[in-house]
Amino acid sequence: MGRSNRRRRRRQQGELHEPIGQVEFPGVMGWMQRNGKVLFLLGIVFMILSVGAGAFASGLSSPTEVAQTPTPTASPTVTDPDATPTEPPIERRYSAAPEMALEEGVDYRAVIRLESGEVTIDLLEDEAPGFVNNFVFLAQNHFYDGLTFHRVIPGFVAQAGDPLGSGTGGPGYNLQDEANALTFERGVLSMARSSQGVSGSQFFITLGPAPHLNADFTVFGRVEDGMDLLEALTPRNPDRPAQPTGDTILSIEILEE
Repeated sequence: MGRSNRRRRRRQQGELHEPIGQVEFPGVMGWMQRNGKVLFLLGIVFMILSVGAGAFASGLSSPTEVAQTPTPTASPTVTDPDATPTEPPIERRYSAAPEMALEEGVDYRAVIRLESGEVTIDLLEDEAPGFVNNFVFLAQNHFYDGLTFHRVIPGFVAQAGDPLGSGTGGPGYNLQDEANALTFERGVLSMARSSQGVSGSQFFITLGPAPHLNADFTVFGRVEDGMDLLEALTPRNPDRPAQPTGDTILSIEILEE
């Protein structure tokens, strides 16, 4: 009896020291109770992802890490009132001489602009209307702009109007010959000629008396002002090698009175 009582007391004491089992809840609470560890781990993962996403979103909003692309906007077209309009190319080749366009009763003058100044020439439309009409046409169409005095023989002539600058070029046509009684004194204007006839564009101005030209050439203009500028042109002969650059015609303006 005594031994059984002692064993019974030891079992009772031992049962008091065993951990008390958890109370199991029914339904969802019970499921959460049984899967507590899994839910705990999921909560940690969720927290990590939440913190990382916030940091990532914060980084994207930083202007130092994300370049902002500006939205293109339409700019109005602005025309510069001081801009120089583009000039059309100069036509220096024609199929035929121009038709007569001189106005009756109008006195025509030509102003040849050089880098050194201006030369004014009275065009003699009554004595050589064909030559004057052609010269006016080419000048008004800027044919002579930028060409040079390619042949300058001091005391004799200053010749210009060749697009090639060699004495062999022209506008693509020759002129019908004209004649009058005017003589070649110093400072008169005439068209050059070759074996093919009267040049359509090359002209010359006498720098001294040239009576030997009276029979073969026709005067159609006379220098009124600027003779000293013509006599100061750079001497050159295109038929000889190593010649200096000829003086440039900036423009020829036609005045009508």
